[in-house]
Amino acid sequence: MRARDVMTAEVLTVGPETSVTDVAKLMLDRRISGVPVVDADRLVGIVSEGDLMRRAELITERRPWWLGLASSPEDQAKAYVKAHGLKARDVMTKEVVTIDEHDPLDQVAMIFEELGIKRAPVMQGDKMVGIVSRANLLQGLAAGKTGSTGPNDKAIRSAILAAAREDAGVRVPLVGVTVANGVVHLWGNVASEAESEAMRVVAETAEGVRQVHNHMKVLPSSVLEWNFE
Repeated sequence: MRARDVMTAEVLTVGPETSVTDVAKLMLDRRISGVPVVDADRLVGIVSEGDLMRRAELITERRPWWLGLASSPEDQAKAYVKAHGLKARDVMTKEVVTIDEHDPLDQVAMIFEELGIKRAPVMQGDKMVGIVSRANLLQGLAAGKTGSTGPNDKAIRSAILAAAREDAGVRVPLVGVTVANGVVHLWGNVASEAESEAMRVVAETAEGVRQVHNHMKVLPSSVLEWNFE
């Protein structure tokens, strides 16, 4: 399997001018640990939990933390902006580690381990086409060995996601689908048992599917707060 086979294609993003408060609320509401920052369809950064953890309003120590880390006036100035800035562009990490859509999962897992990251945007040339997380990797590894999938597996996965979104009314951004040799695994969270069953039926009726394993969890809508505007 490759990154494109397990990535989440419908990615929640924010703009550079989005307020830090709105970014934090989005991450809490969607139960995600990072969100890409996109400007005119171009990936310019990513805001992670780590970027928000040292906000000035969260620190109670008298001596500002950035003074201990800064090795020069420039470093101190940058750290101050990160701690006090009001926009996503102020706090985001600009040096983003990205994954090519064709990268095999074992290679992606190695990158995650070596760099200690939890997620990375998936690129098709200069265009971001998805995001892959540690959870996506585990789902892919659980579905089968990290070799190449069959030629129809990508088409099967695309058809399932499209039908779920357009015909069955399933809200797919938190749904994961992996396909290996016609065997489908469904992952992620939904707001009702009916939505889980609809996702299962979509997968079972997709052309080329040999078997479906449903691992999806039903969580209260108050937890998921599905608001995709």
